[in-house]
Amino acid sequence: MAVYTKLSQSKIEEILSNYNLGKLDSFKGIEEGIENTNYFLSVNKKKFILTIYEKRVKSEDLPFFSDLMSSLNKANFKCPAPVLNNRNKTITEFNGKKLMIVSFLEGKAKQNLSPANCKTVGTEVAKMHEITKDFKMKRQNDLSVKSWRNLFNSIKDKSSNIHKDLPKLIEENLKDVEKKWPSNLPKGIIHADLFHDNIFFKEENFNGIIDFYFSCEDFFAFEIAICFNALCFDGSKDNLSFNVTKAKNFIDGYTSIRNLDEEEKNNIKVLSQGAALRFLLTRVFDALNTVEGAMVKIKDPIEYLKRLEFHKNSKNYEDYFF
Repeated sequence: MAVYTKLSQSKIEEILSNYNLGKLDSFKGIEEGIENTNYFLSVNKKKFILTIYEKRVKSEDLPFFSDLMSSLNKANFKCPAPVLNNRNKTITEFNGKKLMIVSFLEGKAKQNLSPANCKTVGTEVAKMHEITKDFKMKRQNDLSVKSWRNLFNSIKDKSSNIHKDLPKLIEENLKDVEKKWPSNLPKGIIHADLFHDNIFFKEENFNGIIDFYFSCEDFFAFEIAICFNALCFDGSKDNLSFNVTKAKNFIDGYTSIRNLDEEEKNNIKVLSQGAALRFLLTRVFDALNTVEGAMVKIKDPIEYLKRLEFHKNSKNYEDYFF
């Protein structure tokens, strides 16, 4: 989440005139994240999130995101629910931009998950995959392995400003991943951005997942690889280490709902390497393309070099748990 489009109270009240929610009590811009403009709203003492879509989000993808969240809610999976406007639609246009209002998900993100938390998250991710495997709408992954070469080419010349060896290290890993990437693993709709700040807990109890705006059809095992990178490394960027206990707990939770086949296990190394590369590339891109005046916290890309080093040196599936 972030704020690129700055709104006054009168502008937010104008937006709310498209809904039957009531009177605005208060509002606040949300700085976390990098993709869209987000505001916390209190309306008639009820809480909502207003999202204005910017940058990478295509307007033609919005019905997919909306229907996905609605379908997950109907299946009793905890996530924000889109709110219908006066025209019985979930998507509203305002000053040339598309927006959505969704219910507020109670709870907080935990920056450091315990092994027990990781097991719970693994279980919930598998539940989500079991629901989304039959989801009729499709959306290709715009940030899949096929896109990484072009993304790298767009940042190659300036990436050495962030780290002098970055172009060389990215090239080495990209060649390796492109050569070994699988082509036929079980797939369905994945969240594709399951970082700490998108997973909410109330005390120690899982309370849902937010921010579905990278969701797409891809390998279920790629989601696991993303979670390994996002949730199972401990320490600072100069002293990162892979927490085997967290990873094993995540997999134990996941496989209590959905089993992994041998091909998924055999490809977890390259999928994890690729997931680390994908987030390194997009973080470098965002660091080099900041929007002046935007309320946004850019995430440090360098911590992903340590992740890449671990994945490149691991040998197989067992290295992630023993």
